Amino acid sequence: MGYFVRVEPHVKIFVEDIHPAGKRTILFIHGWPLSNRAFEYQFNVLPAQGYRCIGIDLRGFGESDKPWDGYRLDRMADDVRAVVDALGLRDFILAGHSYGGATAIRYMARHQGHGVAKLALFAAAAPSVTRRPGFPYGQPKEAVSELIEQTYNDRPNMLFNLENTFFFQHLSKPFSDWVRQIEYAASGNATAKVAASFRDESLFADLGKIEVPTLILHGIHDKVCYPELAAAQHEGIKRSRLVWFQYSGHGLFYEERDKFNRELVKFIEDPNTHIYAEPNN
Repeated sequence: MGYFVRVEPHVKIFVEDIHPAGKRTILFIHGWPLSNRAFEYQFNVLPAQGYRCIGIDLRGFGESDKPWDGYRLDRMADDVRAVVDALGLRDFILAGHSYGGATAIRYMARHQGHGVAKLALFAAAAPSVTRRPGFPYGQPKEAVSELIEQTYNDRPNMLFNLENTFFFQHLSKPFSDWVRQIEYAASGNATAKVAASFRDESLFADLGKIEVPTLILHGIHDKVCYPELAAAQHEGIKRSRLVWFQYSGHGLFYEERDKFNRELVKFIEDPNTHIYAEPNN
């Protein structure tokens, strides 16, 4: 069931709500430059196991409105809060991929984890996608600036080339075409401005404000958000557990989808998730 939630007077966010009578609610936030449709291989499986799956399209992406402004983490987190309040969500699992993971982290810090029981981060764009003093693990800022320039000059070609770094495993051509169709639904303006957001913004101070049990899933071959980012998240979030995906790049929710879904369900159902051992290998 799809519907829209107004988050500002002239901005509506698209929400896909699957199995509203589910036993637990998982709110998914997609990454750049995708939409909630990227979680098809979770939405095909988890509702059958009794979970309510809610996917939102961030502003500028998918079926949401595409205003000229508002493509910073604070505004994205506020949009999520508006959806949470409109739907009356409580005791839910907040799950974010890539820039959606960064948005989820900012939500936890900015809105004090309002309504969230547990947090799941996968290939999250945090604490910084780009290199900074004291944090040499990200991409050069110039590389992201080049993505932005390519977006303004030839966005289809930029997205075609992005696929080479997004996935580790071989993809069929029809699947690749499907992914790009999802990406084409974004506005070029939003694509560029969100890239500027993850180039320029960081979340070092946000990590320590997360109080809920947190699952971190990350592919060891990720060339977008490097594995060192996951290690930094695990170090910065007190109640976190890190699970590595040995055969995945940035698209682990598809590349190792069975393991991904199992780990997510295990985390949701485990009553002892506040007690964590050292990271899995």
